[in-house]
Amino acid sequence: MRKWYVYICNKRGLLYTGITTHIEHRMTQHKAKLLYKEEYDSKEQAADREKHIKGWNRRKKIELIEGKSPL
Repeated sequence: MRKWYVYICNKRGLLYTGITTHIEHRMTQHKAKLLYKEEYDSKEQAADREKHIKGWNRRKKIELIEGKSPL
């Protein structure tokens, strides 16, 4: 079964949130540094979580990255 990942990366100073099945390849495509990831069993689960995180402000995303924010 293929795993899906929700990730947050630093893309030229911006926090970018997305989903993928291949983290390393996606970071190469973005030319970005991976800051955070979560693993899911389905694309639907990952997409729901991505949408949820994208609704957050920068401060809340940083808290998640630093482990200070509840999932």
